[in-house]
Amino acid sequence: MDDNVLPPKLLNQLSKAAEIVRSHDFIQIYSHYDADGISAASILAKTLMRAGKEFRVTLFTSLNDPNMEIIRNTPSECIMISDLGASYIEQLDALPCDVIVLDHHTVEQQAGRICYANPHLYGIDGMTSGCGATMAFLFSVTMSEKNWDLVQIAFAGIAGDRQHINGLKGLNTYLFEGGKSKGFIDVMEGSLIPFGNLEQEFLLSTDPYIIGISGHPEGVSKLLEDTKIGRNKHYRDLDEDEKRRLSSVIAIKLIEQGTVLQTMNELARTRYYLKDWKMDAELFASLLNGCGRLGLGGAGVSAAMGDPLAMEEAEDLENTSKKQIMEGVISLDPSNINSMKNIQWFDSSTSGFTGMICGIAMQFIGDPSKPMIGINHSEELAKVSGRGMWEQLERGVDLSSALKRACESVGGNGGGHKIASGGSFPAIRMDEFLNNLNNIVGEQISSSK
Repeated sequence: MDDNVLPPKLLNQLSKAAEIVRSHDFIQIYSHYDADGISAASILAKTLMRAGKEFRVTLFTSLNDPNMEIIRNTPSECIMISDLGASYIEQLDALPCDVIVLDHHTVEQQAGRICYANPHLYGIDGMTSGCGATMAFLFSVTMSEKNWDLVQIAFAGIAGDRQHINGLKGLNTYLFEGGKSKGFIDVMEGSLIPFGNLEQEFLLSTDPYIIGISGHPEGVSKLLEDTKIGRNKHYRDLDEDEKRRLSSVIAIKLIEQGTVLQTMNELARTRYYLKDWKMDAELFASLLNGCGRLGLGGAGVSAAMGDPLAMEEAEDLENTSKKQIMEGVISLDPSNINSMKNIQWFDSSTSGFTGMICGIAMQFIGDPSKPMIGINHSEELAKVSGRGMWEQLERGVDLSSALKRACESVGGNGGGHKIASGGSFPAIRMDEFLNNLNNIVGEQISSSK
């Protein structure tokens, strides 16, 4: 690897991680259950398999106290944690075994004993410039330059965490330049029009989510009829005039429903084609997300490791996942979004998919001036997700800090990124949590003026 591009201190940590792994025969991997976490776990698993190591992969929906107890009781002399760990460094430091953490969330503590690599530790923004899969890939090519083909899996993680939305930055640029020069990745043009079969995509895709069209067969038929585009057409079948007509209608409808310019620009983002996988990174990420969200993350790991039967299962799971997410979003009528002074929130207890729906609601349904909070309190421990907009960050909003403080104030824990974060807390204290979070976000905005 080129130390003129990557920080020397990061290279040192990755080399240390590689030395640790080489000294063990069995490694326990823990990772997150979303596309980034599954991508990261798959890269680590494939790397260990190629190195002749035995391993086991366990996915968590979050790293909380109960899951930390599982890690603490792991009978393994070497543990690798990807896309998780930043909020538990002190506890991980106290473990007697070798521990490697490859995370990208907001740094809360420095490591004393364990091997900890996080973009934030090297002056790189882990929210935009390097995700969990990025860090797993950098470890992988430190183990062997022959692992560069795994950069394609890393791009599923990058796309899953939406780090490509406003252009690649930091460590992700290094991955792209290397992957493109080696023939693994190519660039695809951006568009407001979803890729794939248009009728199916408009029915199931929430990117974009067009009120009255997305998820509504009659609305989709009318859209294609009004734009004089036949049914069963694929994006690649459209000529330039058809693309212009359809893009214009989509833009008008999104503006009418209050979608901000920032979101419109993000929709027309550049996409990345993965040559060995014969799909773009966003589709790959969606396949892995579907597995994780439906509690079958193992199928996602197997699919990303190249198992064709697991990939077929992932395709079926993605279709089911997208239908359930669409149902959840459609049921989230604007009147079901509760507005407080500094935040807005909705109850996702019946629909699930809290984080996914939260992001869609923030971009296409809710008030763009306030962070969107989704809460699933169907169990004793409530799960919360928060999503913001860049304009909110410019006004001082930091959801990583806000959710951490608000969760801890009611006996829970949380964290993540400034623009996208999550946590958990006792469900019985939900009202108290919401009031505290509303006040904390208000303090953030006031103090930045």
